[in-house]
Amino acid sequence: MRILFLVPYPPGRAPSQRFRFEQYLDILTAAGHTYHLAPFISVATWNILYQPGQAGAKVLGILGGFARRLALMFRVPNYDFVFVHREAAPVGPPVFEWIISKVLGKKIIYDFDDAIWLANTSEANKIAAGVKWHHKVADICSWAYKNSCGNAYLADYARQFNPRAVVNPTTIDTVHLHNQVRDQAAPGRLVIGWTGTHSTLKYLDQVVPVLAKLEAEGLDFEFRVISNQPPAFPLNSLVYLPWRKDTEIADLLGFHVGLMPLEDDPWAKGKCAFKALQYMALGVPALVSPVGMNTEVVQHGYNGFVCATPAEWEASLRQLLADASLRQHLGAAARATIEQRYSVLANTPNFLNLFS
Repeated sequence: MRILFLVPYPPGRAPSQRFRFEQYLDILTAAGHTYHLAPFISVATWNILYQPGQAGAKVLGILGGFARRLALMFRVPNYDFVFVHREAAPVGPPVFEWIISKVLGKKIIYDFDDAIWLANTSEANKIAAGVKWHHKVADICSWAYKNSCGNAYLADYARQFNPRAVVNPTTIDTVHLHNQVRDQAAPGRLVIGWTGTHSTLKYLDQVVPVLAKLEAEGLDFEFRVISNQPPAFPLNSLVYLPWRKDTEIADLLGFHVGLMPLEDDPWAKGKCAFKALQYMALGVPALVSPVGMNTEVVQHGYNGFVCATPAEWEASLRQLLADASLRQHLGAAARATIEQRYSVLANTPNFLNLFS
């Protein structure tokens, strides 16, 4: 098959692209398929997109993306499938998807890993949010040949408009990338860790008072935050590491415990437990909120802990900070869970079946 990937960002940059389809590209080639990646945003625009200022350059970058999409429409007839990750264009109605499906008659595989039909406005995206055209998701779902959804909640949404919805989880490459396991018995200061972008730092607000309480009692630990922007939490234990692709795995392997708190709202229900998947693949027990896919991935007391209240976050952290053997046991079960259910190897038949 000849497959065109219409994606928002340049290859190798965005986690959703890296872990939902980019790590399957060699597998597609090995299966005899050919593909072409067509990002909307150029590398130059990506480099400034989330930086303050440079509004003119950003606007020109968006306009350039639209120009490339228009030119690409003339090449779409050369492909058997068009894989659309999230949207063909970041603003406005689904014009390109309509042309591809209704005018050119091509099979769209529509892939999404968040509740992108909802407005999730933050300071960073409040200007763009007004022109995002969130309700286009329903239309694209209805036009798609198949909908590739990150979890059951997203698939249930897609099935309102189209019965052809497949749960295609975000997966971890346990062979080539997350291929090491944390030694919980190794000496060193205990590290409670979290990784994510500036837009999800807000979820840590519910855990910060618990960490402050443990600090006040004199417990010795580091709270390591890996992100694209430094947080402003009033914690002496806080250590910020800027996210870097070339040190991503080594930085995560520094964790003894990984946190994934969420708010129980419709947007968070669409989350695909990605932070937990990363921690667990490296043998790091995950502490998660009981929201969305988290409770599918983390089984309380078996491969991590599910924490619904401050008291539960505190009790779980105390247990894990005090007991290296418990961390090792949970970490081993966590790694096995990823290998069996959420690895590239385990999900390859499911991914390839999208193009059948």
